[in-house]
Amino acid sequence: MTVTAAWVDDPFVEAVVTGRGPLWLRRADGGRIHLDIERWCRPAAGADHSLLRRCARLATPVLDLGCGPGRLVAALLALGVPALGVDLAGAAVERTRGLGAAAICRSVFDRLPAEGRWGAALLADGNLGIGGDPDALLRRCAELIAPGGLLLVEVERREVDERVRVRVEGPGGQLGPPFAWARLGADATARRARSAGLTDVEQWTSHGRCFVALRKSVPIN
Repeated sequence: MTVTAAWVDDPFVEAVVTGRGPLWLRRADGGRIHLDIERWCRPAAGADHSLLRRCARLATPVLDLGCGPGRLVAALLALGVPALGVDLAGAAVERTRGLGAAAICRSVFDRLPAEGRWGAALLADGNLGIGGDPDALLRRCAELIAPGGLLLVEVERREVDERVRVRVEGPGGQLGPPFAWARLGADATARRARSAGLTDVEQWTSHGRCFVALRKSVPIN
């Protein structure tokens, strides 16, 4: 029996290679969530710079979780900020490396370099949905960053807190395998982050996209 995997054996791979969409997440109820693959494949622009500025001010290495085609990792490198991209899709990792940036092909839940020592990590482009369990993902992110470090998260523009089953859908209607996904607004993200030892320190909107900055608590000796 052939085993398929989301983001690896679905239309996402071809879209990353070609840099063209359209691409969606098809919900079990028939609704669709647009994936802006063409923006992801272009150089960082617009709201991306609000993330990049915050990373540059920290002057610390950055871990981009679910880096996709690598625009943020490449932009950080151009700013002189050490960064590593992590993505499950080999095609995404190859494209990131093609930009001259560093990336590894792994799940965020796999063993990663320098765990507990990253000064900042990114969950952009809806990647808070990874695994369909935001509590587990936020706990994992807290394990990866250093005490006092920041997790910069892109959240939904409206307040929502949901777990759904989805499939990646390509322009011709082709569908990948089903998987769990999550969507959270700013308040839901901040609320769930607290149980992972992460505190909401900033919320902002840029070019129609919304973000939350979460700081990992520092142990009191």
